[in-house]
This record gives sequence, structure tokens and C-alpha cells, in this order.
Amino acid sequence: MIENDVWAAIDVTRTRTADLLEQLSEDEWRRASLCEGWTVRDVAAHLTLQELTLGAAIATAFRHPGGVNRIIRESSRRRAALPTEVLIAQIRATVGHRRHNVGVTFQETLIDNLVHGQDIAIPLGRQLEMPTAAAAVAASRVWACRGTGKAKVFDSLPLGGYRFTATDTEWSAGDGPELTGPISALLLVLTGRPAGLGQLTGAGVEALTATVPARHDRTPLGRRGADRRK
Repeated sequence: MIENDVWAAIDVTRTRTADLLEQLSEDEWRRASLCEGWTVRDVAAHLTLQELTLGAAIATAFRHPGGVNRIIRESSRRRAALPTEVLIAQIRATVGHRRHNVGVTFQETLIDNLVHGQDIAIPLGRQLEMPTAAAAVAASRVWACRGTGKAKVFDSLPLGGYRFTATDTEWSAGDGPELTGPISALLLVLTGRPAGLGQLTGAGVEALTATVPARHDRTPLGRRGADRRK
């Protein structure tokens, strides 16, 4: 996918996420997301903060000193105080924009939208379709960034020594016992979400599951919620 195609996929995902949020009850907005310590409302608010300019990012850092994790956590929770309809409208307002936060690329914006949408949908038992080609691009980016600064956006599961193979598109990575399944589920696992393991099969599933502590269902926001360094 070229960059324009990726932005188109981001727009589709933003629209679908906003549509899903419009269907939720007030109780569902208060429910826990896949992100440890974060509600559905917190994650939705986080999705409205994807177009910060350098000036806005600096102002946010001054408002919430104490490190990147605290900045992200507190700015999202501050935004979460807005009315539900405002949060949904702000997500919709990003559709068609071609701007990402300082320090990341459009690919990280894709990953955020794809995965955080699932952080909202999965614990509510809701369905949120993930575009297959876009998920493959996101998975490739996550895999390529392992061990680098950008990889620290994610709370990693111990993925070394496994092979990941998609069943709905041509995508694979790694070596070792295999985990196979939809690329959407693989992306969840690659971004630190054990919730994706239930959709996978293969010799690697049991082995990887056994290495995941009982409370390791954490995500990028899960780490931030605990205010730990990425």
C-alpha cells in the first residue's frame, strides 16, 4: 500500500470506530478497555489526540510534566472529560486529514487506529472490521520496529522464537513454532494483546500463551496507565 492508501484505510477505520462509539450505552463507555487501567472513554479520547502540532505537544508536556507516559495518560484523561458526542465528533473530524503527531509516521497512526479500535470493541463483545491489507502493513511496521525507539510504543509479548503466518493474506514473519490466523489477530498479538491468541492456531499458541502472565493483557495504554517508562 502506498501512503495515500494507508491514509484511506485510516479514514475507514476512524469512521467505523466513530460509528461503533455512537452505538454504545453510557455503561459501555465506562467499561474497561483492553488497556489496563483505561476505560473505553479514555481510549476514545486518546484517539482524538492524533494530530498534535509541535506547539501543542510542548504545551501538553508543560501541563502534564513527568515523562511521556504521564503526558499521554493525563492528556487523554483530560480530554475524556468532554461530552460523549464531542469525542465522537472530534474523531470524525480527523477523517480526511493527513497529519500525524510529532515524532511518528503515518504508519504509527495506522497502527493506533486499527488496534485501539479493537481495544474498545473486543471487551464489549462488539465487532469492528479491520481492513486486511492495512492490518498487514501495520503488522510489518510493528515487526520491523522491534528493538527500536518506535517499538517502545508497544507493550511487547515475548515474540522471539515464533513464526507468525496470516491465513487471509500473504504475510509471515519470524522463525520457530507457528501461530497462524487472521492478520487482525496477529496484529493484536504483535502489539502486546493476548486477546488475539484466541483466534490463532498452531504449535506456537500454547507455548506463547504459557509465557504470558495472568495479568499481561496490556497494551501501549496499559503501560502508560501504570505510568511506567515505555
